[in-house]
Amino acid sequence: MIDQLMKMLEEREAEMINIRRYLHENPELSFKEAKTAAYIADFYRGKDVDVSTGVGNGYGIVVTIKGEKPGKTVALRADFDALPIKEELEIPFKSKNEGIMHACGHDAHTAYLLVLADCLIQLKGQIHGTVKIIHQHAEEVPPGGAKSIVEAGALDGVDAIFGIHVLPVAPAGTVGYHSGYSFNGRAYFKLKVQASGGHGSSPHKANDAIVAGAYFVTAVQTIVSRRVNPLDAGVVTIGSFDGKGSFNVIKDSIEIEGDIRYSDDETRDVISKEIHRMVKGLEELFGVSCKLTYEPDYPPLYNDPELTAFVAKTLIKAGDKQAH
Repeated sequence: MIDQLMKMLEEREAEMINIRRYLHENPELSFKEAKTAAYIADFYRGKDVDVSTGVGNGYGIVVTIKGEKPGKTVALRADFDALPIKEELEIPFKSKNEGIMHACGHDAHTAYLLVLADCLIQLKGQIHGTVKIIHQHAEEVPPGGAKSIVEAGALDGVDAIFGIHVLPVAPAGTVGYHSGYSFNGRAYFKLKVQASGGHGSSPHKANDAIVAGAYFVTAVQTIVSRRVNPLDAGVVTIGSFDGKGSFNVIKDSIEIEGDIRYSDDETRDVISKEIHRMVKGLEELFGVSCKLTYEPDYPPLYNDPELTAFVAKTLIKAGDKQAH
């Protein structure tokens, strides 16, 4: 079956390219992918499969391909939302939606999953078990669509799930894989510092929100270097510091936004604990009031070692000698 499937996919390469280019021309942002979802659903119209639309908190789609022989259930997943980026490159299939672009490859992900799904539908008589095709909306923004799709039961009874992502830095024609923890998890935070403020001529009568905020920015940089195990991976990034005001006025409030990235749950807990501890210390040290919003969104990606080895073996057996 593998050889037959590979031959079918090779014969439909042009179709995958055309689908990808259509999607590239018509990108939609997270939670606004109505037309893209309709296009995907229409692709399955008339085919002998179960199609569920509107899965999760947006436009998720789950397609169930039931093989004619008993076996396990495997899920294949791809995302289909775009990014708020203006496309500068002049190409025949340039984005028609100003300021929106498929800059992360989700158009390609969807194209190959659609054609692969159709090939599997045609081969369902040879399939042992069930294949679930998951088209995920809203991958780019937290909380994203994945969690809600899982909560809707899309993975109930699924024994394994597989996905793939394009990588521009990898040579064309190669497939990469990694066992174990492969991508970091992430959490978002926003800190609002409320002080008394005042005039620059009377600093002794005020509490300075900017000074307190600047101290926090510096302090959190010590978390990874002094609190995280050097064998683990962690990052704390400050992406926004909003303290605009008059040059001669001591600011009474500021907002800081950032995120953390972590390789595993233990590292996440260490960073989270330290951020909360530093916020409490900020209040005591500077006499300010702080409101911290902390929202974990994406967990780390963990690739099961046995399944990863199976994928690598299958790729090489199928003729891809450049899997690495």
